[in-house]
Amino acid sequence: QVRVVDSGGDLVQAGGSLRLSCAASGSIFSINVMGWYRQAPGKQRELVAHITSGGTTNYADSVKGRFAISRGNAKNTVYLQMNSLKPEDTAVYYCYAVFMGSLTAYWGQGTQVTVSS
Repeated sequence: QVRVVDSGGDLVQAGGSLRLSCAASGSIFSINVMGWYRQAPGKQRELVAHITSGGTTNYADSVKGRFAISRGNAKNTVYLQMNSLKPEDTAVYYCYAVFMGSLTAYWGQGTQVTVSS
């Protein structure tokens, strides 16, 4: 059974930093893409960043230059380093994973990031 576990959310002041972690397990296939979406109250879920198996990254314009996604040394792990946080970054952040040979996205339970002004 595939499982995606995300963590690292917290309450932080504007200008601060956080690092989110995500680990996917339970599939015999390798990861194709892993990434993060976020959803703020009353807003649609939006893509924050993703990284492919080849290392290609993609970021939302709103986080470019402030956030960095990277793969961990452990298999099927990714991190989201978030710097210069702003109150508008406040949201629940969801990690997702797509395995090779599948179009199904598996989701973490979400981790709350709150940035105070």
